[in-house]
Amino acid sequence: MAEKLSSLQPAPKISQRLPLLGAGGIVLTMAIAVMSIGQGLRTISPWLRINNGEAKAEISTLVVQQIRAVSQLTTTIFAMETVVPTSQERQWGNFTLGRTDLLYIGYGEVRAGIDLEKLNEQNIEQRGEKLIITLPPPQILDQKIDVERSRIYQYDRGFLNLGPDTAPELQSLAQRQTLAKITAAACDQGILDRANEQAEIAVGSLLRGTGYTEVEIKTSIPGICAPSTSS
Repeated sequence: MAEKLSSLQPAPKISQRLPLLGAGGIVLTMAIAVMSIGQGLRTISPWLRINNGEAKAEISTLVVQQIRAVSQLTTTIFAMETVVPTSQERQWGNFTLGRTDLLYIGYGEVRAGIDLEKLNEQNIEQRGEKLIITLPPPQILDQKIDVERSRIYQYDRGFLNLGPDTAPELQSLAQRQTLAKITAAACDQGILDRANEQAEIAVGSLLRGTGYTEVEIKTSIPGICAPSTSS
């Protein structure tokens, strides 16, 4: 009879089970929340990750620096020997007392080429695997007298040496005229056009190792053939 009574004991009330159900629900809810947060982090992790971008270099800047390393590119040298007469008189009022003549044989050279300091990034164009360079106009870079190969051929102060003794002044004048004559002759012979042609070849050879399958060099129309202002 006791066994029957024990089997007939009432089941636990619902209120007694609620704490157990509540704890299990909280654990389950937290597990779901953690899984959701983990999935969300995996989704947005690429946006949160801090990476260094790929190092890049502007090809135009690199090419300009590489070419400018040459600074001035002399591509044509014109050499010439010329005879320059100079003279100076000594006067008394309108009357000439004497005259000094100096005959100078001068040898000089004129250098023409490209001033690569004038090259900038606007002169560089990249088309796929092709590199296009537009060079500055050619110009006279320098002109000079070779003093070792030049000399005074004749110096004459005239009758009774009445002419002024101005050899240094006359020699300096002769040298300036020598430079002017040689530069003019070089311009007449088309030194700037030749400088353009040679610059195209020289810069092309300089850039062959840049990794481009094709390098095109464009030249600019020469300006007035005159000595460089920096010389």
